[in-house]
Amino acid sequence: FEKMFPNAECELIHSNVFELLIAVMLSAQTTDAAVNRLTNSLFNKYKSPEDYLNVDTNELENDLRQLGMFKRKARSIKGSC
Repeated sequence: FEKMFPNAECELIHSNVFELLIAVMLSAQTTDAAVNRLTNSLFNKYKSPEDYLNVDTNELENDLRQLGMFKRKARSIKGSC
């Protein structure tokens, strides 16, 4: 892969593997730019898998509302955690 794309960089903003997983899950059916606009506030609010598990699903859905398919994405995130 590195030989084919030696200068490839991930466009999704993240600071660790867990944040990258969440960002990738959010990127379905939307742009990386839209995900990056949301993840700054999202990653400040939710720091660990436990944070996502402990929040009410409706609140998480509301946090993701600006992206398409936010209900499905909220369920997927909680299921992954």
